[in-house]
Amino acid sequence: QVQLVESGGGLVQAGDSLKLSCAASGISVSVNRMAWYRQGPGNQRELVASITRNGGTVYANSVKGRFTISRDNAKNTGYLQMNSLKPDDTAVYYCTVMSLLNTYWGQGTQVTVSS
Repeated sequence: QVQLVESGGGLVQAGDSLKLSCAASGISVSVNRMAWYRQGPGNQRELVASITRNGGTVYANSVKGRFTISRDNAKNTGYLQMNSLKPDDTAVYYCTVMSLLNTYWGQGTQVTVSS
């Protein structure tokens, strides 16, 4: 059974940093593509960042230079380091891991950035 458990969200002020974690079980983050999505109030879910099995990364334009996606293969955990947070970053953040056959989603973690 695949489980993805996000943590690290919270309420912060603009300019602060947060680091989200995605602990995976039942699937390896090192051999599959992993990504972070977010869904803000009234918005569609959007891709924030992704990392391939070879370490290639892609970022949404809105977070380039501020967010960094990474993973720890030994811990089977993915991360999203978020710096210089803005109120527009307020959203529920979800991690996903994509195998050849399925895409798995975590339950999400709320990030709220106050101005």
